[in-house]
Amino acid sequence: MAKDKKTENEEIKEEVKAEKAAAEEAPSKEAELEKELAAAKEAHIRTLAEYDNYRKRTAKEKESIYGDAKADCMKSLLGVLDNFDRALSVDNSDFESYKKGVEMIYTNLCEILKNLGVEAFGEVGEQFDPNFHNGVMHVEDEALGENTIADVFSKGYKIGDRVLRPAMVKVAN
Repeated sequence: MAKDKKTENEEIKEEVKAEKAAAEEAPSKEAELEKELAAAKEAHIRTLAEYDNYRKRTAKEKESIYGDAKADCMKSLLGVLDNFDRALSVDNSDFESYKKGVEMIYTNLCEILKNLGVEAFGEVGEQFDPNFHNGVMHVEDEALGENTIADVFSKGYKIGDRVLRPAMVKVAN
């Protein structure tokens, strides 16, 4: 019996030790989980900050690209403005030389627009397309086919598929 009590006491002591060990392990697991949670929160906050910086940087780049493109376009047109200034400053010039100068400026401007990708459209004889043409008048003309452009009041311009200005035209019915 004494042995049984001794064994029973030893068993109880072992159970108490096991409970103490489990109790000591629980806070360490809890602390470890809290560390993992803190690390995950920090990584999440860093990711949010990186995304916010990326968003701001791309917005600035987009704004800068628009400004740069506009400046490049205007820079290419400054030569035309200079030529107009020169033409207006000439005093004793005959009409033919003045006309030739204006034609040269016009050719220069057309070349610049072509280099920028701008195309003119809307010629007499083309088929009327409401996506590209603004029909402001109609005329009955048997010589022209139906929905054919009879007269152009102002040319239309486009870049690629994007219409900058529709052509104002007279359409034959």
